[in-house]
Amino acid sequence: MSSNFSDLGVPAAAVSSLAARGILKPFPIQSMAIPPALAGRDVCGRAPTGSGKTIAFGIPLAERVQRARPARPRALVLAPTRELAAQITEELGILVGPYKRSVAAFYGGVGFGLQLKALRRGVDIAVACPGRLSDLVRRGNLALGDVEMVVIDEADRMADMGFLPDVKRILDQVRPDRQTLLFSATLDGDVDVLIRHYQNDPVRCEVTADADEIDRTTHQFLTTRREDRVTMTAHLVASHGSTVVFCRTKHGADRLAGQLQRAGVAAVPIHGGRSQPQRDRALKSFADGRAQALVATDVAARGIHVDNVGCVVHFDVAGDQKDYLHRSGRTGRAGAEGFVVTLVTDADRAKVRQLQKDLRLPVGSPVGVAAGGGPVPARGSSVPARGRPTNPSRSPGRQPRPPRPGGPRGRGGPGGRVTR
Repeated sequence: MSSNFSDLGVPAAAVSSLAARGILKPFPIQSMAIPPALAGRDVCGRAPTGSGKTIAFGIPLAERVQRARPARPRALVLAPTRELAAQITEELGILVGPYKRSVAAFYGGVGFGLQLKALRRGVDIAVACPGRLSDLVRRGNLALGDVEMVVIDEADRMADMGFLPDVKRILDQVRPDRQTLLFSATLDGDVDVLIRHYQNDPVRCEVTADADEIDRTTHQFLTTRREDRVTMTAHLVASHGSTVVFCRTKHGADRLAGQLQRAGVAAVPIHGGRSQPQRDRALKSFADGRAQALVATDVAARGIHVDNVGCVVHFDVAGDQKDYLHRSGRTGRAGAEGFVVTLVTDADRAKVRQLQKDLRLPVGSPVGVAAGGGPVPARGSSVPARGRPTNPSRSPGRQPRPPRPGGPRGRGGPGGRVTR
């Protein structure tokens, strides 16, 4: 792997811009993807959230994209959620600064006015959710015939959310000789269909784990009574600081946020039922540290990218292994410590046993900690094998992290391979 961005062929202006932000050494996915992307090759990258993908495709976009005519962008980035689209737009805005290129976001939940105004001015790089982009095309506000570069980010999540038909229709309308960069936590199933039908001899870049990678995330299942879950969650937030709490429904997220506020926890809800300005304010409040807890539904799981999240709480048990991994990935990013807690009521026991089995975690009765009956476990405590209680002060070992799609996050030892 290259030790600096200059070795990857990144122009000096971009290297200086990255260095000014303290970004000196490329992540593995950046080392693998940037050179072929700069050379105009299609790339499919297997890498998880938090692995540096935005810079991996952002630098080639900034270097290669041309100026756009009004309503006819030259580059397109597709993202599954509004929050992710907004964060990609912010990062790309910094990367394209030295090149004097423009970037704008297009997603639902907000009016068309500002987006139409941006299109009339001309947008070089459009970052969009498939639904809003399709609406703009149908309305005649935007044409895709000039698009020469396409990025599909988090393609697996796009498939999970049912966006692939829209994605295919969009790809069918852009230039046939475009360059296509695709990034996903997995490259099989529906994602492989996109690769085979919409990419031309792509360079395959896959992040893999070194055997000595240090796992710094603790996974724990705590038994509690249903009526004690709010108190337990408040204790966890107090113990671990910045916490993302997941609920099954939008109504449940709103209700829990209110209950936590009444318990003295600064909490804000985020889900598909909130307006985009409300979602933006909630995420900013959480990122800035003014809110201690962000209460979210699964729809928002992939759109939440905030550094230094200390804890994830599954207030409602995750629906399946994939949901568990998406939720839990909000903490323990880039080699940092993380703590993941699932609150388990009597009604959840069978579901949790199956979830533990699917995740290849030790199956057994979760650790029993009543909300008012003892201290909340701190970092370093672990899920006991076969249900035996563990004393954190005597047994500081960590529960092995369940396998996550696409390998490790961050720099903490990951490597990778490139196939052509």
